[in-house]
Amino acid sequence: MRARPFFLLFLLFASCGKLNEIPTDPGDGGGAVDPTATFTRVKSEVLPACSAVGCHGSIAPQQNMVLTADRAYENIVSVASVENPSLNRIAPGDPANSYLYRKINGVGITGDRMPQGGPFLSGAQIALVRDWIRRGAPND
Repeated sequence: MRARPFFLLFLLFASCGKLNEIPTDPGDGGGAVDPTATFTRVKSEVLPACSAVGCHGSIAPQQNMVLTADRAYENIVSVASVENPSLNRIAPGDPANSYLYRKINGVGITGDRMPQGGPFLSGAQIALVRDWIRRGAPND
């Protein structure tokens, strides 16, 4: 029984300093890039969840970021994030340093995971965005 308090004390010291650490790398997924991950697919399979009125639609968009299919590309690719200006919203070829990719994963962000309040994007939708970014975020 005496070992238990020492074990708890060990865990406390071992985790010291780690409680405030926030992961900043949602990962790039590794492996092969899906060649079918196009912006056309992102527009049809992901952006409808983002462009609702009161979110990132054309009327009063949050963070001045319109994500309607006709305006999303110019508002996200190689554009500095408002919440974290040291990162672009989408950094072509670099999902881990693309702030929007972080926002849909809820990792290394300020504020809420997107879409705010959920339902969150599926694993397949997140992988689509990741692989489109890994392909260089072409406007195809």
